[in-house]
Amino acid sequence: MDVRARRADLVLRARRGAGPGYRRIKREWQWRRCGADLNLTTATSSDFPYAVMRHTTPMLRQLHGLPMQLQHNKITNLRLAAAPLDGRVLAPGQRLSFWKFVGNPSARRGFLDGVVLDDGVLRAGVGGGLCQLTNLLYWMTIHTPLTVVERWRHTYDVFPDNNRTQPFASGATCAYPALDLQIENRTDATFRLGLSVGESDLSGEWRSNREPRHTYQVYEAVHVITTEGPGIYMRRNIIRRHVIDRDGIEIGDELVSENHAQMMYEPFLPPAPVREGIGGGAR
Repeated sequence: MDVRARRADLVLRARRGAGPGYRRIKREWQWRRCGADLNLTTATSSDFPYAVMRHTTPMLRQLHGLPMQLQHNKITNLRLAAAPLDGRVLAPGQRLSFWKFVGNPSARRGFLDGVVLDDGVLRAGVGGGLCQLTNLLYWMTIHTPLTVVERWRHTYDVFPDNNRTQPFASGATCAYPALDLQIENRTDATFRLGLSVGESDLSGEWRSNREPRHTYQVYEAVHVITTEGPGIYMRRNIIRRHVIDRDGIEIGDELVSENHAQMMYEPFLPPAPVREGIGGGAR
C-alpha cells in the first residue's frame, strides 16, 4: 500500500475511532452552515421538460456466501431511502445532501439487514445496500453540469469486472452520517431528481427546466494494477469526461476523479514476458 493509500486508510480509521456522536455533531454543524441552501422543495416532472441523464441498475445479485434474502431486504432499504429524495428540486446555488434527506437508516425506521462492506468483508448490516443509490446518483450527476462537492470512493474493490458496464470506481460509497454524497447546482438552470424502485431495478433521472447546453461522455483515462506485497493488489484509475456541445463538437476534457482501492480478489495479470539471454536462448 503506497503513502497516499495508507494516509487515506489512517484517516478513515481515525474517523471510525472518533465515535458516532462526534461524527453526527460534525455533520449537523456542516448542514447548519449550509443553511437554506439545503432546503430543497419538491415538484412534478411536468415542470422539467428536458431529460438530462437517465440510468437504471439491477438490484438483485447473488453474492457468494451471503443469503439472497439480504438482496431482497436491500430493495426495502432502497425504497425507504429513495422516497424522501424523489422529486427534489435543485435550484441555482442550492445543494443536495444524501443523508440530510434520507436520515439515519435504523431498524426503528424500518430499514432491514442488507449487505454492507466492513474493512473489505461483506456482511449483513441494518440499512445495507444504500451504496447502490449513491452509486446511481453519482454516475448520473457526472453526466450533467451539476457539481459533486462531496464524494467518498470505495476503499476496497470487491467484485471482479464480469459484466461491468461502467468504469471501475465510478460510484460513491456512503455511511451515515460521515460519508455523504453532496451535489451543488452552480448553473443558472434548475434540476429535478427523479427516483423509482421497481421489483428488480433501481432507476433515476435528472431533468431540467432548460435545454442542456452540453452532453458528457465519461471514460477511464488511466488504469493500472500494482502489487503491494504478497497477495496484496491495488487498483488505480483516473476518470475523465468529454464535454460536447449541441453541434456534437468536443469543447472540453475534464478530470472527474482519481481513485485507488485494494482488490479483494485475485486479479488476472498477463504473464511476464520471456527474457532472451545473451546467447538467444530463453531463460
